[in-house]
Amino acid sequence: MEKYLMLIDGEWVESKSGTWEQVINPANEEPFAQVPSATKEDVDRAVQAAHRAFKEWSETSLDERRKLLYKAADIVEKRANEVARALTREQGKPLKQAAEELRNAAHVLRYFAEEIFRVYGEIIPLPQKQYESMVIWQPIGVVAAITPWNYPVQLLSWKVGAALAAGCTLVAKPPSYTPISPIMFMECLVEAGIPKGVVNILTGPGKTVGEALVTHPLVRKVSLTGSTDVGKRVMKLCADGLKRVTLELGGQTPMIVFADADLDKAVKGAVRRSFRNMGQICNAINRIYVEKKIFDEFVERFVEETKKLKIGDPLEEPDVDLGPMCNKETLEKVIEHIEDAVKKGGKIVCGGRRPDGEKFKKGYWYEPTIIVNVNHDMLIMQEETFGPAKPVMPFETIDQVIEWANSTRYGLAAYVYTSNLNTARIMARRLEAGNIGINNVDVATIEAPYPGWKESGLGCDLGREGLKHYLEIKHIKMFYG
Repeated sequence: MEKYLMLIDGEWVESKSGTWEQVINPANEEPFAQVPSATKEDVDRAVQAAHRAFKEWSETSLDERRKLLYKAADIVEKRANEVARALTREQGKPLKQAAEELRNAAHVLRYFAEEIFRVYGEIIPLPQKQYESMVIWQPIGVVAAITPWNYPVQLLSWKVGAALAAGCTLVAKPPSYTPISPIMFMECLVEAGIPKGVVNILTGPGKTVGEALVTHPLVRKVSLTGSTDVGKRVMKLCADGLKRVTLELGGQTPMIVFADADLDKAVKGAVRRSFRNMGQICNAINRIYVEKKIFDEFVERFVEETKKLKIGDPLEEPDVDLGPMCNKETLEKVIEHIEDAVKKGGKIVCGGRRPDGEKFKKGYWYEPTIIVNVNHDMLIMQEETFGPAKPVMPFETIDQVIEWANSTRYGLAAYVYTSNLNTARIMARRLEAGNIGINNVDVATIEAPYPGWKESGLGCDLGREGLKHYLEIKHIKMFYG
């Protein structure tokens, strides 16, 4: 069985306890690799290393940081196909999507390497003679980065790229389901010449490793991408130290299709953002509202296009559109939501079961599923399903659909399809979400902030705004008489 090590202070090491965790292939439920199960002592070693490295790294010139991040990005791209196979094996997504994730991660490193040059201070004129106020930005310190299993490399790169560009050092905690591709991503940073202690990675259970990491007194910022419940727990743990916290959490994303929309584009967007990565995306569509006069046509075409998706083991069939779900817990939640919807009157018009065939007997497989006759009493309309099950519901007026769309505690993203500019403006302003897609379903853009409203997050990743979350603001008042 393959073994992978943790990175602490520039060394690849086992856990002090000598214990290991297995990594499971979701296509067949078989373990294929092991990673160390870190202890609190390992956490302390990693944080202490990052703390020691902070002074020198924070004083490194911006040009030197840029060169190292560019070199790391080049190595990530060079190893993209190799790391993509590991990512697919532990997470389940198609190889072409895994390779795309690696290329996106490389782009993130390059983006932040350049964006740090555009974080400007300012000089503020004062009424007093011979006084001047300056405002500057400085790196926070040691960052704890906790990342999810659905995009284990790309979402780690959001935090690593911003932290390193800002002059922070970092300790990463990847998810237990998908630790290998993040470890390989860190190998690229080490190969690029990032100094020892600047980046560290620990593996093991979140309750042990994650909690020890976020409560460590030398950690000054925590950046988490995960569920809303975990985000709330992290905020409580960080309260005593008044640590800076950035949270990108769950969603219950609506897609709204008006009768004047380009139906071809709307259906294509619905299929892409409903079922890509088996619906295991924070900004995946959770519920679709379609104007009543085109409801039947939309559903018919949505079902037709969904049935064209090919499902299979991506390592054996590289051209598949969908692989397995990542883990048993998420699959069970999908089934629970579907059963609840059917019990309350929902009608399955596509999918709703495990695919047929011997190759699907083992593994976390489920067909992409579409449900109609739904209502807002159903779990699938209230909670984040995080899987390939999508309810579709008709609406009659703009006010009605806005009320429905805003009716949850989440506010990460919302998608609207319409050809009417006035409708688009109204929806963009009145929908309670941090990211709005008008006639598109790809709102996570590296160059722009990615915030969550309500219980979908705090602060933001990406963009200039995301970079500033790794910087402290300082006011300097100077007398020069």
